[in-house]
Amino acid sequence: MEDERPDLLTIGRLAHRTGLPVRTLRFWSDEGAVPPVARSAGGYRLYDAESVARVELVRTLRELGLGLDDVCRVLSGRTTVAEVADAHVAALDVQIRSLKLSRAVLSTVSKRGSTPEETALMNRLARLSAAERKQIIDEFKEDVFGGLDVEPHLRERIGTVSIELPDDPTPEQVDAWIELAELVREPGFRIRMRTWLELSTPSPGRSRPPGASIWWARQVVQVVAEVRGRGVAPEGPAAARVLSELFGDTGRAAVLLCLEAGIEAGAEHYRGLVARVRGQYASPDATEELEWLALALRATDQASPAVPRPMG
Repeated sequence: MEDERPDLLTIGRLAHRTGLPVRTLRFWSDEGAVPPVARSAGGYRLYDAESVARVELVRTLRELGLGLDDVCRVLSGRTTVAEVADAHVAALDVQIRSLKLSRAVLSTVSKRGSTPEETALMNRLARLSAAERKQIIDEFKEDVFGGLDVEPHLRERIGTVSIELPDDPTPEQVDAWIELAELVREPGFRIRMRTWLELSTPSPGRSRPPGASIWWARQVVQVVAEVRGRGVAPEGPAAARVLSELFGDTGRAAVLLCLEAGIEAGAEHYRGLVARVRGQYASPDATEELEWLALALRATDQASPAVPRPMG
């Protein structure tokens, strides 16, 4: 058989030359990717040197993930490798994003020790479309900020604020989004946030609420962090002096009311989650400093002498 055309290769010799199984070459041949250049007198397939190069090209394209149909289109000249590669890159990007989401969800499940029901919910939240994620945030903003009596510039800022995952989020961003989405969908959290904002947000034509500076100026947190670092107890006279420096003659009861509302709402945790979703730097969670401040305010309130009520 080989004597008829000594320059040609049987499928067995082609397999030996390329290192591929005969069954693979036979399948590619049947599909038209590596057709025989001739047949022997006995009907066996024969291949030439160009067939070897063609096999190497088919193998390369298959290893890159292209389907055999696309490979045949390239080999027949109906499309180019570049065009197929471009389409394949887009498809791979989709798969990669999906795999990243899966990994992020599984990582969160592992850390939390989630139940099957919780796992299903987290998976749904992670795979929401951009429009669906926006709807969750818009509903939260409407419940918390809707109808709030605030300065026009602050209302505009609230209306334009966005909390969006990028097209290619990191596992940390996905993890933060899952937690944030769970949080903002809770009716109780929305009520607590609304209460806190009503106490801490400046209204048109009115002075800033006494407790607003705690949440809108990080200087307060920095001062408290410093005194805590020195070991100052919230119940002692040193803490009372710190409060005088921070608030002067401001009504301490109003400050404490606003502060406790923010702590109960978990405002610091919410702020940190938003920053993580956006991939932005977030200053450290200041909940411990704010709790120290609340203890100090309660201590000074309890130490204040009672004011006698007028008779009659």
